[in-house]
Amino acid sequence: MLLAAGGALAAEPPHLNDTGLAAYRDYEAARDHRAFAIAPGGAWGWSAAAPTAENAEAEALAACRSNTRQQCVSYSTDGRSVFDAAEWPTLWGPYAGTEQARRAPEGSRPGERFPDLAFADPAGRPQTLASLRGKVVVLHFWASWCTPCRREMPDMQKLRERLQDRRDIVFVLLQAREPIAAARRWASAQGIGLPLSDSLAAGPEDTAFRLADGRRLEDRSIAPGFPATYVIDKRGIVVFAQVGEVHDWSQYREFLLDAARRSGR
Repeated sequence: MLLAAGGALAAEPPHLNDTGLAAYRDYEAARDHRAFAIAPGGAWGWSAAAPTAENAEAEALAACRSNTRQQCVSYSTDGRSVFDAAEWPTLWGPYAGTEQARRAPEGSRPGERFPDLAFADPAGRPQTLASLRGKVVVLHFWASWCTPCRREMPDMQKLRERLQDRRDIVFVLLQAREPIAAARRWASAQGIGLPLSDSLAAGPEDTAFRLADGRRLEDRSIAPGFPATYVIDKRGIVVFAQVGEVHDWSQYREFLLDAARRSGR
């Protein structure tokens, strides 16, 4: 975000959807002392008419934290910028070291090791998530029957195009509850050129993903809704999780580049 002269905010907070932006406009019109806080992924919180600016900031941060597992930071206090634009793309960190990653429990929350899914890559070759260690993985669960999934696909494609020269950032898109042929037919008809991997789902009644060890994992246990997106660092640890549509995929480029630079060291 850019700042105008004197520290005034020159742009709206990043990552917010329409509901969040409406809340920010309410904040702007509220009485001092007031504060607005945000987190990667679009969580937010705000406070107004607090006894001090410090109280307002603490209340806004607490409200933001109640809605996310991501790190919340202050965006504005009493209408003045307190936002660190340089720090913002680093908030998926700190990234796990070797020993911390080894001890991480299996799961889909930030800080956990994502289950080792088995799937077929876009060329039809068997692959697992573990085989992608050393790369940052954007793991995306979607379906051609899912309206918000369809809506965000062009935006995701633009982000991947901006990162296509990066060998250490990969996109794994897995369809849910439909065969890959149906998903690819829809994508082709829409001019979507994203590389679509195959979750191996056979159809609407197939509600499980496959794991490398032969187990099956119910899709709703890792994707309570569709779309669902996870970013997995170079050691296989979840650093970002989002259920539902992502607002403006282009805003995640610098986050992914930071993860590629700093995770796995």
